[in-house]
Amino acid sequence: MAEFLVKVADEQGHLRQQVEQGYSEAEVHDRFVQQGYLVYWVKPRTLLSASGGKFGRQGKLRQATFLIFNQQFLTLIKAGLPILTSLDLLIKRQRDKSLLKQLENVRERVKGGELLSDAFAAQQVFPKMYTTTLLAGEKSGNMEEVLGRYITYQRMVQTFRKKLLVSLVYPALLVSVVTLMLIFLITFVVPKFADLFNNLGAELPPITVFMLSLGLNAQKYGWIVALVLIAGVVLLLRWKRSDHGAERVDHFLLSLPLIGEIRMKYQVANFSRILATLLQGGLPLVPAMETAAESLSSRQMLNGVNAAAERVKEGQSLANALETQKLFPDLAVEMLEVGESTGALPAMLASVAEFYEEDVQTALGAAMALIEPLILIIMAVFVGGILISLYMPIFTLGANVH
Repeated sequence: MAEFLVKVADEQGHLRQQVEQGYSEAEVHDRFVQQGYLVYWVKPRTLLSASGGKFGRQGKLRQATFLIFNQQFLTLIKAGLPILTSLDLLIKRQRDKSLLKQLENVRERVKGGELLSDAFAAQQVFPKMYTTTLLAGEKSGNMEEVLGRYITYQRMVQTFRKKLLVSLVYPALLVSVVTLMLIFLITFVVPKFADLFNNLGAELPPITVFMLSLGLNAQKYGWIVALVLIAGVVLLLRWKRSDHGAERVDHFLLSLPLIGEIRMKYQVANFSRILATLLQGGLPLVPAMETAAESLSSRQMLNGVNAAAERVKEGQSLANALETQKLFPDLAVEMLEVGESTGALPAMLASVAEFYEEDVQTALGAAMALIEPLILIIMAVFVGGILISLYMPIFTLGANVH
């Protein structure tokens, strides 16, 4: 299927432009006509239109706003209101313009006969786990319970991420301050001392000569270095989007002594939490694994989980399939094996998620306790070295005067 830009008007004469998936322009045109719209035009979606502007997709979904929407949506469904009526009420009260446009499109699709899960999936901004959860609720006829489990998952994930971000704020601030201080010293303070020493005509120690040369070159060619660094970062990010680049970067991150272990445990916790939520909602194991795998930011673990899903299709147990990939910790595999043997796999997955979430927070706290003093020591060495190299000739001249 391809993507098309569509401009239509509804019965009230309101114009709307949106991105629609379809097999051809004619098929998309006929679909909107059958839904009662006046179709102005249908065009293939190009790179120019996809890059942004009023034709492009809306911005990134705000998780806090999305959580509030789901809480309100669940409350209205529990009160016995139909889905269309619930959407109408929530659209009237929605203040997030990006989410508002997505919900309006969802309402029109549902009004046209689409399933709620398909309508949300067509927006291409909502997590696949959410649309899969809605599909499980539609098939089981138990939308309230399934949506409630997803909301619980959202709350847990947001709480966990907030704790991680709070623990990273101080080190990030410290690194930023140290970097700015070194740039200021090298590009501004050091050249001032170079002018002073040139006027004095004194013989300078080798360390001072090196520092002055570094400062003068940084002031003269610093903008070139900055452009090269920016270009390097852009190229690295583009390379990282490719399959080979993503695998190489992910392999490097996972191989780091302390960061790699924390990253791996975070991925395990995230995967286990999502898989538990999907299984509790009634989704079969293999589709649930494939959906949960898409939430993993580690390409190596994503490929491993997909390979394990293929083994589960062939009849292997989840624990054996994951153990074969040698990506998950032995303790996690053993806990899953116990869960499968006792018939309590969703509950055991939730326990695995809780265990590794706590483990990640503990490991991250220990890492920050080591990194923060290390940053201070590096700062003291660099700043102290710069100051010593600059003031050493002044002390020498003062001693010669006396």
